[in-house]
Amino acid sequence: MQDAEDRTTSKDNRQERQDAELHDPDRVRTEPDAETDRLAQEVIGAAIEVHRALGPGFLESLYEQAMSIELGLRGISLQRQVPVAVNYKGHSIGESRLDLLVEGKLVVELKAVDQFAPIHTAQVMSYLKATRHRLGLLINFNVVRLKDGVKRVVLS
Repeated sequence: MQDAEDRTTSKDNRQERQDAELHDPDRVRTEPDAETDRLAQEVIGAAIEVHRALGPGFLESLYEQAMSIELGLRGISLQRQVPVAVNYKGHSIGESRLDLLVEGKLVVELKAVDQFAPIHTAQVMSYLKATRHRLGLLINFNVVRLKDGVKRVVLS
C-alpha cells in the first residue's frame, strides 16, 4: 500500500514540477519549428477561403465541416473532434475534444462568437498542455474580416 502511495506522490510531484516549468517567467521561450509555423499559415489561408465563401453568421459545426473540406482539397491531413485525455494528479478524470488536429501537430479551435473571451485562449492552452503540442490557432468565423478573428497561441 505504501508503494502505491509513493508512486502517486512521485507522479504528483513530477506533474507539479512540469506545471511550474510551464509558468516560470524566467524560462526561455522558444517558437514552434518552421514546419509547424508554415502549416499554421496554410490553415489560416484555408480559413480565409472558407470565410470568403461562407461569410460570418453560421454555426461553428458548419465552419468545421467546411475547414475539413478545404484542408483536404489542399492535401493537408487532419482529424476532427479529437479526444483529449484529461488527467488530474496522475489520474484520468475524463476527456474533452478539440475541433481539429492538423498534420498531427497543430491544434485548431474554431469559434463562431461575437468576440474572443479570455476563456477561449485558456481553452487552447489547456489543449496544448494536454496534448503536448506547441502551437494552436484560435479562429473565429463570426467577424467581418477573418484577420480580426485569428489568434496564434504558443505553449512556451
